[in-house]
Amino acid sequence: MAVTTGMVGHGFYNRNSEPQWAATEAVLPWLDEAAAAMDLTDPPQAIGVADFGCSEGANSTRVMRRLVDAFRERTDRPVLTIQSDLPTNDFSALLQSLRPEGRSVHGENVYSTLLGGSMFDQLLPPRSVHLAMTFNAIGFLSCRPIDRLPGYILPNGPSAVRGVGTISAVDRTAFADQALRDVESLMAARAAELVPGGKLLIEVFGANENGRTCDGIYDVLNDAVLEALDEGVIDRAGYEAYYQPVYLRTLDELIAPVAGAGAPLSDVFSLDRAASYEVPVPFVEAYRETGDIAVYARAYTDFFRAFTEAPLCMAFPEQDPATFADDIFARAERLVAEHPDRYPFQYVSVAALMTRR
Repeated sequence: MAVTTGMVGHGFYNRNSEPQWAATEAVLPWLDEAAAAMDLTDPPQAIGVADFGCSEGANSTRVMRRLVDAFRERTDRPVLTIQSDLPTNDFSALLQSLRPEGRSVHGENVYSTLLGGSMFDQLLPPRSVHLAMTFNAIGFLSCRPIDRLPGYILPNGPSAVRGVGTISAVDRTAFADQALRDVESLMAARAAELVPGGKLLIEVFGANENGRTCDGIYDVLNDAVLEALDEGVIDRAGYEAYYQPVYLRTLDELIAPVAGAGAPLSDVFSLDRAASYEVPVPFVEAYRETGDIAVYARAYTDFFRAFTEAPLCMAFPEQDPATFADDIFARAERLVAEHPDRYPFQYVSVAALMTRR
């Protein structure tokens, strides 16, 4: 059973995903180089390009257009673009955007498909994909490794700035182990789908020695949920059973299946390059320039609401989803506006590019 139904749909995620685009854009030169150097002489006839975890598709389609143009400079072979997410994902805006006026948005001789399924499973035929990628989506775990996380709503724990909440070492290890199994499953599934010499790019929000992408956003969400607990909107048992099914990896954790002694998939993939980096966050930069706290608090809250609302509502099925979500995120927005220094936010990303042996 999926741990989320997906991002908030109806255009909401698309409108609030510029930070994710900044993290994606930073590694697009890696894809440019991969597309320019890839051997295109072997079958299949079509060049397959697949994005796993496309959400509503605005950022995904920007990447696809860039890659189609790169391959068009080298060959006139057909290109098949594949954009995939959970079956419960809102594909409606993406579906409408693929063939405006009866022609592919990507140009002539380009064919596109949408695919519902888990990125941790093989979803495409063997040796049918030349370039596979995923941006941010693997941060969501394939399952809940434990039933309760009583001290905080995220397995990585609270930030040093806020410091409200605790995670035991045993619980943290359970999530780290699940995250490792998940990235191994994703790599193995893509290995089955890629042609020899095909490329896999994995990028995801993460953690390094300078900070964590979870800092700030989950602190304020936790504080908002604790307010609801104190006011009797939810009970203690509900709070202790609720957590966001997300794990923020370090770069070493991301590449562990293909790098280092005993790496289980080192005979399947060679690691081309890997990096940890930080990108500027548009709403943070705008706040520094304008000082408009109301605009900042709304943009900040809408950003993390886009990917935290579904797991929140799934955890409290007795609540009316729309009313409950509106209440929790209104609390969060107010807290950011009242105490912006409690919830500083930075975007740390980790990424790796590898080649199918």
